[in-house]
Parts: sequence; structure tokens; C-alpha cells
Amino acid sequence: MRTNDQGPGAVAARITGRAAREVRLRSGALAEVVLDGGPAVMVKEHDAPEAVRAEAAGLRWLGEAGAVRVPRVHGHDERWLVTGLVPVGPPDAGAAFRFGRDLAALHAAGAPAFGAPPPGGPREAFIGVAPMRNAAGTEWPAWYAEHRVLPYVRDAVDAGTLSPAEARLVEEVCVRLPGLAGPAEPPARLHGDLWNGNVLWGSDGHVRVIDPAAHGGHRETDLAMLALFGCPHLDAVLDGYEDTAPLAPGRRDRIPLHQLFPLLVHAALFGRSYAVQAVAAARACLAL
Repeated sequence: MRTNDQGPGAVAARITGRAAREVRLRSGALAEVVLDGGPAVMVKEHDAPEAVRAEAAGLRWLGEAGAVRVPRVHGHDERWLVTGLVPVGPPDAGAAFRFGRDLAALHAAGAPAFGAPPPGGPREAFIGVAPMRNAAGTEWPAWYAEHRVLPYVRDAVDAGTLSPAEARLVEEVCVRLPGLAGPAEPPARLHGDLWNGNVLWGSDGHVRVIDPAAHGGHRETDLAMLALFGCPHLDAVLDGYEDTAPLAPGRRDRIPLHQLFPLLVHAALFGRSYAVQAVAAARACLAL
């Protein structure tokens, strides 16, 4: 059992230098802590030091772009991360349009290479609780196949959620990737795990993003993940994005290609229903 000097209140006090006045436990490893004479903070516990480093470095790297807003990183140790608490409000189309413009600016801030980790972030990182390797590559199709699709195909087969025959369909997509990927683009600065749960609609009318799996990648990957798991006012987000940085023709046809990565991660972690979706995405790619 965790003692009081190891709990989120004590951690927040140690990292921020302000005494904890109130602790509000959330589900999982999260807690809100109200500080004496200061703002409320979010305290998050990780199982692995690399996960703490990856999340903290990712938030800082995204924030340095001066585009999409992120919570302030107050500090971290090998187990705990302390960030600012975001007061949330209802989604609205105006905030969504601004978010789209900000997301385009974030992507345009760039990365040194496909697969490049944030400065100070580990090579062996995570997407959610799944390991994710940040290994640099020069050509997006080859890098995406090697480091974002095939590792999770193997994991899903090992987990028994993807059959060998279905795995061969995904492998065929990887073979054809150079012809499916669309026009070449430079590495974008990605959030990397941009599902709706990691998009916070701030009460000030601006979106913040949390829990990144940040790396250099293809900008359409973030957009495809928003579409995969649902995002309020997604059309307004895309309008704001296109208003700032138009996407290459054929983007909609490439959505299943970019959704293969998160679907396979979920298939490896959470079971057969996601494997079925991954196979459907692979078949849509092969039908192009």
C-alpha cells in the first residue's frame, strides 16, 4: 500500500514546492491536487521511467511549437508527472476551427526525421501502455511499415487476435506502401496519439492536448486518428487545418492507411474487434 509520503499530494508538493491542500482521486493513476497559494495540478503515475520521460518530453516539444496548447509541465521524477490542470468546457465549432489551424501549425514546426523522438525523450517510448520505438527513418513509407505497422501485426498475431492470413493482408499493404502513401512530405511534429480522449476542450475556448506519443511522422496520421475514434466538430477542425495548410489530394482515400497503426495497437492490447477493423482498413488500402 502506498504511504502518504508517496501519494499524489506529497508528490505535487515536492515537485512544485507548494503544500497540497486537497487531493481528488480520479480513475486509474490520475489525481487532481489543489495547492496552497497556487493552481490545481494533475498528478499522473507511470509504471516505467521511460513512460514518464516520454510524456514530459513530448508535452514540452509540442508546447515549444507555440501552436496547439498543452498543459504546463511542472516537473517529474522516475514515476510521477505533474502538469497543469485544464479547466474544461463544452466543445464548440469555433474552438474546433482554431484547433485545426493550431494543429496545422504544430505539424509545420517539423521534426528532424520520421521517428525522431522529442528532445530528451527516450527511443523506447510508449503509445498508451504499448511500447513504441522511436527510430529515425528517411522515407515515410518504409519507416511507417517497419516501425508503426509490422511490430503490432506481430504482437496481434502473438496475442491470437489476428490470424496469419489476416496478417499477410496487412503485410501486403506494407509492400505496396510507396504507391499508396501519396506525395512525399517532410516529417511533421506529431502528437502521435490524437484520439478524442486526449483532446481537452478548455473553458477559455481553446483546445489543449494531453498524453502524447510525440514523434516525427506524417501529418495525416494525427488527422486519421481524430477521425477513427470520433472528435466533436471534426469538419470544423479539418476546415481550420485546410485553411492553414492544405492537404494533398486523395487524403480521404489514405485515411485507412494511417488508421492501421492505432488499430493494430488496439488489436494487440484490447482484442479481436480492433483486429477486424484493422483488416477492413487493410482491404480498403488494397482496393485503391
